[in-house]
Amino acid sequence: MSKDPVSIREDDYMTHARQVIRDNFLRVLPVVDEGNRVLGVLSDQDVLNIRSSKSNVTVRGYIRETPLITPDMDLLRAARELLDAKQHHAPVVSSSLDRSIVGILSDVDLLRHIQPTKRSPASVEEIMTAKVETAYPDDSISRIWDNMLHWDYTGIPVVSHKKEPMGIVTRIDIIKAGYARIGTANMHGRSSGGSMRVEKVMSTPLYSVAPESSISEAIGEILRNDIGRISVTDGGRLVGIADRHDLLRACLEGTGL
Repeated sequence: MSKDPVSIREDDYMTHARQVIRDNFLRVLPVVDEGNRVLGVLSDQDVLNIRSSKSNVTVRGYIRETPLITPDMDLLRAARELLDAKQHHAPVVSSSLDRSIVGILSDVDLLRHIQPTKRSPASVEEIMTAKVETAYPDDSISRIWDNMLHWDYTGIPVVSHKKEPMGIVTRIDIIKAGYARIGTANMHGRSSGGSMRVEKVMSTPLYSVAPESSISEAIGEILRNDIGRISVTDGGRLVGIADRHDLLRACLEGTGL
């Protein structure tokens, strides 16, 4: 786990929570009471989806439940807790009786220490999502941002109009570039007026593995390049994508969890 996580109080304003998430590029923000005890979490999707600029809306009404993870919990059990909660990060509390926050655990932390089992799928092709949502370089950032929040995606591969892989655009790319506060795309989803294009903020290259690559190879690429998902390409074509949860789930195959 990581120590000294950034957290927020239940009576803080959502405008402040939004700024904290943007400044620290967070997906999950622990919410604590005045005694530093965990009450739940805020997701970046909930916070960034709020279009209102009202300053009197507090965090309290947006808190989500979070798994109860303690420092002595088995890693495999912690992985199952994250997967079941559909969260990429969860606060770690001192004990089941004392919910004081002591750290935060991510799926990346777990992937660094959990290996695939003999019963894990043999290749990435077996776990990847074959139907991949993509973006074009001339799509407007506003359209892609809205899609990301609606689908709860953190990254979308960018392909040419000939379907050639070019790169990826992530929430962090958009936030770092300062385009998180943007309007709604026009009905065609193309740039209009002052709306910037995806090609201005996307990351390159598009890291990828072959369909026959092992789960361990895919995990290695994700850890080495610090990315949230790995694309799967075959003959220069994008044929799938596997994210951290897909790979973590594969590592639990055959463990009974």
